Amino acid sequence: MEQRKDNKGRLLRPGESQRKDGRYCYQYVDTFGERRSVYSWRLTLHDRIIPGKKKEPCLREKERQIQADLFNQITPAGANLKVIDLVERYVSLKTGVRESTQASYRTVINLLKKDSFGKKRIDKVKLSDAKKWMVDLQRNGKGFSTIRTIRGILRPAFQLAVDDDLIRKNPFSFELMTVVYNDSVTREALSHENERKFLEFVKEDKHFSKYYDGIYILFHTGLRISEFVGLTMKDIDFKQMKIIVDHQLQRYIGVGYKVVEPKTESGYREIPMTKEVAECFKRIIKNRKKLKVEPMIDGYAGFLFLDKDNHPMVAMHWEKYFQHICEKYNKIYRVQMPKVTPHVCRHTFCSRMAAARMNPKTLQYIMGHSDISVTLNVYTHLGFEEAAEEMRRVSEK
Repeated sequence: MEQRKDNKGRLLRPGESQRKDGRYCYQYVDTFGERRSVYSWRLTLHDRIIPGKKKEPCLREKERQIQADLFNQITPAGANLKVIDLVERYVSLKTGVRESTQASYRTVINLLKKDSFGKKRIDKVKLSDAKKWMVDLQRNGKGFSTIRTIRGILRPAFQLAVDDDLIRKNPFSFELMTVVYNDSVTREALSHENERKFLEFVKEDKHFSKYYDGIYILFHTGLRISEFVGLTMKDIDFKQMKIIVDHQLQRYIGVGYKVVEPKTESGYREIPMTKEVAECFKRIIKNRKKLKVEPMIDGYAGFLFLDKDNHPMVAMHWEKYFQHICEKYNKIYRVQMPKVTPHVCRHTFCSRMAAARMNPKTLQYIMGHSDISVTLNVYTHLGFEEAAEEMRRVSEK
């Protein structure tokens, strides 16, 4: 049988052909028994690139890749899965995850449905494509923590495709910090003076004074805001002067209110109350609305903090209160108050305890940190005043 040749007189291998327009074609049968074809304007690496035509691998390069994939049982064309299809497949296999994790899954899926990246075929996504998309997300206003969450879902999803022999390499297996910069605002603890001024301003303000007790508690307990809003009257033990932390209250878009477990096992704890904190709780309970029917969420009732509609307050409420307080303060005073949030209160409390040289393991327990390194990092934030005080303390021994 006479072998076929191209228009340059070169012998073509089995499966190769050349069309009338000069384009080369290679036909093969994939692992599913389906006939497939790939094309290129060049047969070998030595052929010149035709002006105006797409720069792509030559036909023989594509053949070698196909043969390697077939040998390794890699499914050609990634089974035609798109990125959004892959992520949805990955998410469908994740069961028993926290509601917050499910919310992250929904956010990423919705993003990919709108973004052109989600429509890309997974076998076409290269390392440079994945990196560029991360960069584009940041340029378009996504924060570092959001991008980290997105990549935290894409990487294991693509690893699933690798493990299923759909693709050869995971394009998201790179260090995120080498591609995008961490633009997260460092949460600094308030100085003693700013904390005093902030609390005095809230206490004396006609509108915001009703939030004083809650804000004082946040500054002096180290509670996470989701733990704080989840407190019920049963969680405050005035006899033993302690706050019982065994759940959080959160609200999710499309889901509503949910009482969830603490962030980690270390989140289950009992926080000692000072006399001042206890007095704040007593005033909150005394001034709390008397309802005929208490709102109940996942079996919990008696929430300490209720909004104008008699629903439990959530983190967003308090974050807005802090924002409005800072804005009003800074309109009145020339010396501006730095950004204060519920988490700044938590960080300030932790820093105060570290400056007072509380035992790190004790502070770790009170803060509910699962890793002691998180607690110890606070000790590195201490400044000159704390260093000078420690020097004086040591020298007096």
